Amino acid sequence: MAQPVSVMVFCHGTEKVSNGQLEKLVRKHFELTPKGILDTLICAGRIYTPTAAYGHFGRTEPPIFTWERTDKVKDLQKDA
Repeated sequence: MAQPVSVMVFCHGTEKVSNGQLEKLVRKHFELTPKGILDTLICAGRIYTPTAAYGHFGRTEPPIFTWERTDKVKDLQKDA
């Protein structure tokens, strides 16, 4: 099945809208099929060695870790 069976959002009590609303926003704004995840995160771009060598926190070079992008913030805020 290409679409996820479930999506769960847990914000540890910091959410400004309900978890149900957040789950709907995630489903709307993120492509959660296996191909969509690979395309979004650009997983084919071999970043395993830099991640394993020094982790992905506190880096000063240009961002290579696509999961840290915040490019969907404005769209999520608008729809929330």
